[in-house]
Amino acid sequence: MQEVMAEKAPEPVGPYPHARQVGDFLFLSGMGPRAAGQKDIPGVTLDDQGQIADYCIETQTRQLFTNLNAVLTSAGAQWSDLVDITVFLTNMDDDFKTFNRVYAEYFTDNKPCRTTVEVNKLPTPIAVELKCMAYKPGGTNHA
Repeated sequence: MQEVMAEKAPEPVGPYPHARQVGDFLFLSGMGPRAAGQKDIPGVTLDDQGQIADYCIETQTRQLFTNLNAVLTSAGAQWSDLVDITVFLTNMDDDFKTFNRVYAEYFTDNKPCRTTVEVNKLPTPIAVELKCMAYKPGGTNHA
């Protein structure tokens, strides 16, 4: 097993790696839209108590996909290696349509299996998080 820490992705919010290669599979830890090296979360406005006052799901989703790509690249994987994605949204009614539209822009050729669930809250003040798995035979890039 090999741990993956991506320099161009935000630090995990707990004691875990960005990903772990196990055999031909790459398991990615839950990932949100925080930007690497920044305190502010793109697309999120916080109130004085640090709670979400307003947010843009499109901005968060695009940053999230930037983070996902950074972790895949650090692991020697690529977008087409993704095989399964679980999406966590905090507001399915308001955000699913926009999330799905942006998602479709990024997944035109490769269409991994996907499950989308609504959750009450995420560990940081964000509205979306992904949990992904990729297939990467031999631990190297493949077509």
